[in-house]
Amino acid sequence: MLLELAIGDAYGAGFEFVGEETIELHNNLNGYLKHPHHDIKPGCYTDDTQMSLAVAEAIISQEPWTPELLAAKFVEAFQRDRRVGYASKFYNFLLEVRDGKEFLEKINFASDRSGAAMRASPIGIFPTIEKVIENTTIQAAITHNTTDGINAARAAALMSHYFIYQLGLKQDLGNFLEQHVSGEWSVPWVGKASAKGIDCVRVAITAVMRNDRLSKLLQDCIAFSGDVDTVATIALAAASCCGEITQDLPENLVQGLENVAYGRDYIIQLDRQLMNLMVR
Repeated sequence: MLLELAIGDAYGAGFEFVGEETIELHNNLNGYLKHPHHDIKPGCYTDDTQMSLAVAEAIISQEPWTPELLAAKFVEAFQRDRRVGYASKFYNFLLEVRDGKEFLEKINFASDRSGAAMRASPIGIFPTIEKVIENTTIQAAITHNTTDGINAARAAALMSHYFIYQLGLKQDLGNFLEQHVSGEWSVPWVGKASAKGIDCVRVAITAVMRNDRLSKLLQDCIAFSGDVDTVATIALAAASCCGEITQDLPENLVQGLENVAYGRDYIIQLDRQLMNLMVR
């Protein structure tokens, strides 16, 4: 899950809110693309992955699931590996706070954007729908304590949970989500993906439901245009756990993913630890 999530994020980072001409020309999986305006090197992941790793580390720690634990993990992940890709205000906020306690005291938690959803996929490893919803709500409310922000995160986490625990067919994913989270999750998305969490998750669901190869799914996520790195992060995390989707990401994208201290090798190791927590 985490490796595919990071590849989706890093690949999508080159296409975030670019023009359709750039997408048509370069969305071929031949390699990672340097974004025309952002200072992110090709093959490097962004905040989507870094915060997902922090959530995964919180899960693996098996410490009590609290806002204090999660906030501390967010700060720790950023401080050990400061990287561009965060929204500028949140990046500056993370530079200023010293620990999780200060994070919780000073954070503006009223956003409906995609931050809580982009990092929610690892929570799908928890063994029941009720526990996934409960734990996702706790993590989302730290920064996105709005109806849309929380519902987007719940849906993203339940996407991965649905496939990890083989709760149904891919074609029924949207209907499953509508049984547990308020929203039009079964209605196919048309148009660009905005930065709102609800929109990004709906795009990801649409892409997952209509593709049967991970490679084609990644290209489809990008083809929507807009906030495509977040869309690809959410979609690939869930789809990597789906038995109906062929796992065929090109090796050049796997090998091209950054492999510094918290890069590919670290992500693969963390991925194994996370998936070993699956209740069989």
